[in-house]
Amino acid sequence: MESEITYAEVQFKNASPAEEVEVPQKKKKHEQRTQTYPPWLPWLISLLLLLVCAALVVALLVTHISRSCDEPTALQLNLTEWHCILQVPQGKGRGWKCCPEGWKCFQESCYYFSADRMRWDESQQNCSGMGSHLVVINTEAEQDFLYKEITRQLTYWGEGINLYIGLRAQEVGQWHWADQTPYNVTAA
Repeated sequence: MESEITYAEVQFKNASPAEEVEVPQKKKKHEQRTQTYPPWLPWLISLLLLLVCAALVVALLVTHISRSCDEPTALQLNLTEWHCILQVPQGKGRGWKCCPEGWKCFQESCYYFSADRMRWDESQQNCSGMGSHLVVINTEAEQDFLYKEITRQLTYWGEGINLYIGLRAQEVGQWHWADQTPYNVTAA
């Protein structure tokens, strides 16, 4: 047998018309509440991550540059016009000394030995054109270096080469170096 369901509407006196009653739905345990975020929040997070990455890159670059500030750059080392050596003077920190290619380095100076045949004044002009001057010998160690280097160079060049230093008598007995300091016999 089929059961029949009958509905009836009951009205009471002095009562307001029937109001709809809402029955709250049961919440399921596994149902999650959806949170709404402002639309700009993902952009803000992306911007912050980008700033953190940029700060890390800057920190790495500054660290790398500060560690290598005493070393010549790779560009200087690869250029054919520069020759750099690491110097460790006594009592001082290490440092690099760079001289133009073809020049010799000794202590804090660069020396150019030329096989070109010129007079003294032409040699002086040639040096000036390279931003230098004929050698001024200040120490015995420098004199020894020059002697050994000239002896070595002469084995390649052969005889008949004129080699000049920056010493000249402007008046009889008045010797001056190319940098205009007077010659002192007892200095070296």
